[in-house]
Amino acid sequence: MSLRAPLARVKGLGSARQGSHHWWQQRLSALALVPLSLWFIYSLLTMIGADYITVVQWLRLPYVTLLLILFIVFLFYHTQLGLQVVIEDYIDSEWQKITNILLVKSLAIVATLASVLSILNVFFGFNAS
Repeated sequence: MSLRAPLARVKGLGSARQGSHHWWQQRLSALALVPLSLWFIYSLLTMIGADYITVVQWLRLPYVTLLLILFIVFLFYHTQLGLQVVIEDYIDSEWQKITNILLVKSLAIVATLASVLSILNVFFGFNAS
């Protein structure tokens, strides 16, 4: 006995076997973001009124750099997953759907790389001057 509707069987529509994997990725990234977000907010609140040197010294602590990179990676990954679901649900045209998903993924990768490189730049003390 099949749970698929007769119309779905005729049209050949079925599970792409990606939905549960995507759902788990979203939940796990959200779970990772909870403590990272709390740490990030707490850190920002403790930095209120700090001067530039103090913030740079704080950013150069290895555990801070690691946590900040993890926060950025999970943040952009989770954002990309969420936007992909919105695009898949609300855009009907297949070419627009694929184009927008590729655009969102590309922007997430670029933003993640730019952020991580900026954090590493501060950590290693490179100067652009």
